[in-house]
Amino acid sequence: MSTPEGVERLSRCITIAGISQCRLFNDPHYFSILLSFSEVAVLDSATQEIVCCMGQPVAGNPTQFMMERAFAAAGLDWRYLTLEVAAENLGNAVRGMRAMGFKGGNFTLPHKVAVIEYLDKLSDAAEMMGAVNCVNRDGDLLIGENTDGKGFIQSLCDVVDPADKNVVVLGAGGAARAIAVELGLAKAAEVTIVNRTPERGQELVDLLKTKANVASKLTAWEADYTVPEETDILVNATSLGMGDPDEIVPIEVDSLHARLVVADVIVNPPETWLLRTAADRGCQILDGLGMLVNQGVIGFKIWTETEPDASVMREAVEEFLEV
Repeated sequence: MSTPEGVERLSRCITIAGISQCRLFNDPHYFSILLSFSEVAVLDSATQEIVCCMGQPVAGNPTQFMMERAFAAAGLDWRYLTLEVAAENLGNAVRGMRAMGFKGGNFTLPHKVAVIEYLDKLSDAAEMMGAVNCVNRDGDLLIGENTDGKGFIQSLCDVVDPADKNVVVLGAGGAARAIAVELGLAKAAEVTIVNRTPERGQELVDLLKTKANVASKLTAWEADYTVPEETDILVNATSLGMGDPDEIVPIEVDSLHARLVVADVIVNPPETWLLRTAADRGCQILDGLGMLVNQGVIGFKIWTETEPDASVMREAVEEFLEV
């Protein structure tokens, strides 16, 4: 199949599946990926495996670039599609994914919880967290996994061990749920959830107490949040800062003390307002790149049953983001 024919055919399939847009071939990095596949006969394969990312917005998401580099490095004739899917089209998108035989996919904002109703089964971790960011096909079944929390903890442990630490998590969505549960399982002393919607935040607090066996409490996020003096780790698990390096996270800047480790799950841009502000206050900071690579490694192994080269994945992300 020639490249133009492949573009046209995939575009038609995606339109038929009910997916609003495909960002795959609009990305300037994409054809540089194809040119790097000199040792893999990717364009002539009749049965390429396909995985994807579904979310909104997904423009600027580096996962496709990272994964396709990793597939090439492993000698695998696989493709990764980045798909812009509105919330009202999610059911059709998953049905299209199933009908077209996709091997799996990643699900990002705002679909991590909503996708569950369209799946056949959940892993124990995904069921506990009530959120899915990775789907794997096993025969005719689509199985939901969650790699967010594990990827974050692996990255965090390069900076600080969360055991016996007081942690504040901003947000109560899919990423926050996964991270908070894994913090509990990693023996954090206490996890405070800060969220604008009390009902959603309390649901996560109850989950942490009953399933992760960790002390937890809710703080309503009504104005600029003051980080308690006893806090060891602050995690932004919201979408604040995504695509905008100057978007402010409403916290009291003076409460960012120098003993604090401040982590942000935002990948693009990797240097957010929160991280710049925290660094200026003398805090140790952790961007979202390590979490992205770590969860990518886990997802790669789930789909392919092959160990990827993590260094290739990290280099790809840094190249994509020009960092």
